[in-house]
Amino acid sequence: MGGSAPRRDQQLPVETTSFVDRRDELAVGRELLARARLVTLTGPGGVGKTRLAARIAAGVRRTFPDGVRFVPLSGLDDPALVPLAAADALDLHDHSARPPLQALVEHLRDRRLLLLVDNCEHLLQACAELAAALLHGTTGVRILATSRHRLGLTEEHLLDVRPLPVPDPDGDLSSPEGCPALALFSDRAAAVVPGFRLTAANRAAVARLCRRLDGLPLAIELAAVRMRVLDVDQLLDRLDDRYRLLTGGSPAALPRHQTLRAAVDWSHELCTDREQLAWARLSVLAGSFDLETAEAVCAGSQPRVTPGEGAAPLQGHDVLDAVTGLVDKSVLSREPGPDGIRYRLLDILRHYGLDRLRRLPGEEPAARRRQRDWMLRRATACERAWFGPGQREIVARLRADQDNLRTALDFSLTTPDERLTGLRLAGTLWFHWHACGAAREGRHWLDRALAANPEPTRERARGLWIAGLLAAATHALTAGLALAREAHALAQDLGDAAEAAHAEYVIGVITLFMDDLPTALGHFEASVARGPVPGQHLSLHGLDQVELACALGFLGEAERAVEVCERARRMCERHGEEWVHSYVLRMLALAHTVQRDWPRAEHHARQALRLKLAVHDVIGIALTLDLLARTATEQGAHERAAVLLGAADRTWAAIDRDRWGSATLKSARRESETRAREALGPPDYERAHERGAALDLTRTVEYAVGDTVRPRPPTATREGNGRHRSDRPTTGVRLTRRESEVAELVAQGLANQQIADRLVIARRTAEGHVERVLRKLGFSNRSQIAAWVAAQS
Repeated sequence: MGGSAPRRDQQLPVETTSFVDRRDELAVGRELLARARLVTLTGPGGVGKTRLAARIAAGVRRTFPDGVRFVPLSGLDDPALVPLAAADALDLHDHSARPPLQALVEHLRDRRLLLLVDNCEHLLQACAELAAALLHGTTGVRILATSRHRLGLTEEHLLDVRPLPVPDPDGDLSSPEGCPALALFSDRAAAVVPGFRLTAANRAAVARLCRRLDGLPLAIELAAVRMRVLDVDQLLDRLDDRYRLLTGGSPAALPRHQTLRAAVDWSHELCTDREQLAWARLSVLAGSFDLETAEAVCAGSQPRVTPGEGAAPLQGHDVLDAVTGLVDKSVLSREPGPDGIRYRLLDILRHYGLDRLRRLPGEEPAARRRQRDWMLRRATACERAWFGPGQREIVARLRADQDNLRTALDFSLTTPDERLTGLRLAGTLWFHWHACGAAREGRHWLDRALAANPEPTRERARGLWIAGLLAAATHALTAGLALAREAHALAQDLGDAAEAAHAEYVIGVITLFMDDLPTALGHFEASVARGPVPGQHLSLHGLDQVELACALGFLGEAERAVEVCERARRMCERHGEEWVHSYVLRMLALAHTVQRDWPRAEHHARQALRLKLAVHDVIGIALTLDLLARTATEQGAHERAAVLLGAADRTWAAIDRDRWGSATLKSARRESETRAREALGPPDYERAHERGAALDLTRTVEYAVGDTVRPRPPTATREGNGRHRSDRPTTGVRLTRRESEVAELVAQGLANQQIADRLVIARRTAEGHVERVLRKLGFSNRSQIAAWVAAQS
């Protein structure tokens, strides 16, 4: 069964604007973390808790050998997903049968790391439970949280984040560089008015403005943006006028907790009608989003308004202008995404937009429905393209959209008459749940969706086999088999051959996992002989062939297994597919181990590992590292075997330390360790094992496949004219990692365009790599590259 795919990077958020000095808070935060395991930064919205926490975390990073990880919760509404969000940030892919929180604690028991949990206030109970479990179940994990309210644990230490101090406007302002609020305004104003700086003429007005805004960083930033059209004195006059309206004449009467709301109100009023409507509609989006998503959610029927309100129409071509205007006004922030620029509403501005949206009759459900429909269209398009060359981009896009997928699912499953669409969306994402290490979250949504949709529909048949597949992925084999059989019976009743075939795959693979090899063999022989039925996803047809080869290999029929794999391999190559292909290559390696052809087994395992890293298939990487450790042992490379075992053990620790309790996996690992330990001696074995365990996933794969290709010495071959020439390069020639990948693909018979599609590069770039490989190796044609690659195995 498949593993996981590229995860969203959950390191500390990238700072896109300068950080205004908070020297005292930074020092206090670092000191608190040195003596306390739970520190919560509290304070009002817009005060800068997240930025400060990220700076504190960055400052103490070196004291945590296992790193600092960022867990953003602002786009999350379901408390049950909090431990899964933490596991995702930690790149953990637990596939045990334990409850999520218990599994998380087990994985972190021996780690020394800092977890920055951001925006806890709307999920306080779940965050408190997460923190308590980690504090009591581990010794080396520390937590830095941000929240408007404390978590309420006895171990909790609080750091109250206050607004920036503002000097007396009528006092000594001769050293404004020591005033963070003034420095913040100056920095943001200079971004929209190049050349702006604090001077003796404007310092008092800026200080007065910052004092009026209570030193709240977000309020100051929103005001500074208006410097594009107003000077400081005009800005202060307009703000004073607005506050007098709110307070009956005295700006000082405005409570601090309302200051930010007043500043946001003012910023909203300065937006155009179209920008205001876009702001409101975009507020249904959680997390970040791309322009296509913004266009799908913003464009639509207009709100019903009372005479005089006059909301402007907002068509698809207007959305870019509205988004640009909101970015210019600091309402939307820009950030890099996997396929271009993405946008984000700060949590405070998002909630403000939602409040505005709810004032427009019928607008909120309409916007949420458009958002859900767009997510369903995107998921459907991704599923349709999944068995093809764009898998890396698909996975990255869906991971970037994760918060919005959750929002769409929650809307569907909590709104009358939308439940079936929720089940359809959850089912369409089967490949995302299965291939992206999200089995636990997938089960969460499928369980909810199936409970809400008991009627006998095609969507339910699909949901049942997916739930069975995900149950098996978390080692609930009996429950998974029952779900798959129920799905198969329902699909047959409905006359849906495709869903019946999908359910049959799940039944077969669980039978294989239960070690009923003869039954599994007959099952997959029949499925593969029948071929794909109309509507069956090619990924699952490809996996039918993978599991057939697996059963044949376990039963000792290696030659037949190789034949099956070669057919499946050709199918994957025709489509430029990588995920199933990586499993085909691993099965080829296993078949060659049965034949005790260790060089070929190692060659195919290395090829598989390259693809598995490309799609971040952590389970597949763990399995393949075990296999490579065995091939190294069999070839007498005992130090390499020990390093690979260390790397494999670390990788398995993020999945299931017990290797699912599999006797086969555990005995193979024990045999490799025993032989390597005897050959090296215990001290050298332990050192090599520790070296492997210290590698992260990327460096592990680089070590396992070889960061560079080191050719063997040249051997002479006689050409037709009687002269001797070498088909191998001279000793010392090295290919880069990318050139090595290109050489492997040339050896597979791929043309330049196919290589470009596989590596997601331009054809011209691929051609350049091939030319460099030929030049470095001293060859004149592609067949020589193929022969050379085969000789390296």
